[in-house]
Amino acid sequence: MVPPTAVAEGSAVAIKDPVKDTILTPRFYTTDFEAMAAMDLQPNEAELEAICEEFRKDYNRHHFVRNEEFEGAADKLDPETRKVFIEFLEQSCTSEFSGFLLYKELSRRIKAKNPLLAECFAHMARDEARHAGFLNKSMSDFGMQLDLGFLTANKDYTFFKPKFIFYATYLSEKIGYWRYIAIYRHLEKNPDSKIFPIFNFFENWCQDENRHGDFFDALMKAQPDTVRGPIAKLWCRFFLLAVFATMYVRDVARKEFYEALGLDARTYDKMVIEKTNETSARVFPVVLDVNNDKFWTRLERLVANNAALDKADASDAIAPLKVLRKLPFWIGNGAEMAKLFLMPAIDSDRFQPAVR
Repeated sequence: MVPPTAVAEGSAVAIKDPVKDTILTPRFYTTDFEAMAAMDLQPNEAELEAICEEFRKDYNRHHFVRNEEFEGAADKLDPETRKVFIEFLEQSCTSEFSGFLLYKELSRRIKAKNPLLAECFAHMARDEARHAGFLNKSMSDFGMQLDLGFLTANKDYTFFKPKFIFYATYLSEKIGYWRYIAIYRHLEKNPDSKIFPIFNFFENWCQDENRHGDFFDALMKAQPDTVRGPIAKLWCRFFLLAVFATMYVRDVARKEFYEALGLDARTYDKMVIEKTNETSARVFPVVLDVNNDKFWTRLERLVANNAALDKADASDAIAPLKVLRKLPFWIGNGAEMAKLFLMPAIDSDRFQPAVR
């Protein structure tokens, strides 16, 4: 299943140019397919087979069906809300589509040698395609769509070793669950803040994210070296920090979107980070000390530095002068990330002994 990439002749829907790639925009990934195909699943094969059976049931097969609520909903948004909501749709669609491409290619390339793993990836690709298509269709309500075929051919792909794919996608799926369910529950209590009917779908939608995260949890347990030993602890800390910091800086920068939903971006992100950190303790050997005030102080410094970088980018100065102006803030970001990484982590068996 491939999400729609074109529009009918004569349609009023325009193809939207993709946003410029930055460190905060969704990435497209590729990996070592031979290494994935050769993976021995035996240490946790029973759990992976059980999760695959869940995927086969496809609980959300009939969920993503648009209804009359979408008719004219886009016209009710004021210009500023419309702008930030389109940005949300574009970022979300690109992220879901990048997952589709990775999972689809994995399912195709490893099918002959690792059929159980290939089937799981095929089911997840199905889900991500469904999500991306639904988001892109919502963009058409605003007179535009992403050309997903163009993105496929022209995006830069980042190579990650399989274990890095596991860390990154596990966190992406689990943080996606907490983001979607938090918005859904908030809007359930505050229906006047529901600016568009797509949010009605978030409760079931986030269950797809949760199942995907459970799959990567089980896969990491089938490859014990990914979650055991001192090197694994360092990588888990790195990916937790990278995902949390990126989300926090990005969301605070576009806080107007969350304000349109009646949410404070910082409060919302704090809850999502705390819940994702707690969830990650079920598989990662360590988690971050997100209850330490210094953690949030340093994230705020990243926010300030990135605002200064955006201001420098928007200036009319010549390119070399822009680089000089941005250099202190790049260095500042590097220093803050180093301080965050060096903060003592919490062993997961201490953090969540009942679960582990």
